[in-house]
Amino acid sequence: MGRKAQKELLIIIPAYNEENNIGKLLKKLEQPEIEKIADVLIMNDASSDKTNWVVKGSRQKHEIVTHVFNLGYGSALQLGYKYAIRRGYQYVIQMDADGQHDVCNIPVIYERLKTADEDGKYPDIVLGSRFMEGSTPYPVSFLKRIAWTLFRGIIFIGTRRKIADPTTGLQGLSRRVVIFYSRYNHFDDRYPDANIIMQMLLLGFRLVEVPAVMHIREEGVSMHSGLRPLIYMCRMIYSILAVWIGICVFKIDAGAADEKEG
Repeated sequence: MGRKAQKELLIIIPAYNEENNIGKLLKKLEQPEIEKIADVLIMNDASSDKTNWVVKGSRQKHEIVTHVFNLGYGSALQLGYKYAIRRGYQYVIQMDADGQHDVCNIPVIYERLKTADEDGKYPDIVLGSRFMEGSTPYPVSFLKRIAWTLFRGIIFIGTRRKIADPTTGLQGLSRRVVIFYSRYNHFDDRYPDANIIMQMLLLGFRLVEVPAVMHIREEGVSMHSGLRPLIYMCRMIYSILAVWIGICVFKIDAGAADEKEG
């Protein structure tokens, strides 16, 4: 049998020790309404459990890249972007492997990426938001609520844009954003989050949000469990401020959003 026809949309899923979740997610992604519009790439970040074998045993034999060493969430995504560019995909949707991001969001984000605004311009980034009208209820811990409030405030002060969910991992990207992210020093290799939102807004990329359906993790351990949210919050505030200084003071990557795709 020949290689199946490639779609224009690639779903990238970073995974680290998600053997109890990834199989259920892949079954949902194999539903006809998703399967007909998207290919799936799993970035297995050196999982020590059976994540690799669960993916390889899936019905559709999805593409998987397995790291020899754990490189981190951001590095897994960036390598996925490089894969997407080399394979010629026009759009990317990134989502988590733990089942929190409902697959029903994929057609919504995909359609928004391909929908021009009143000025005839297409979005570069579409964020799936947990905190917009139309989003499903999503419980938030006190510490995380503080962090998100701070991130929203800093982004608003720096860009004058109100972002409802600056830490969402559910995002749709145009090809030119994927090209930009795949270049050296354009993407955080550990925790690409609100800092990257700040970066892309300051550089002039077009960013929109859509309400999303999300669920609470049922199994496994989140990378933001325990005291990690506090450490993460401090690191992210520092990173957001560093991004603002780099772009607004030192003009790093100024005009990047005006560059033609190359």
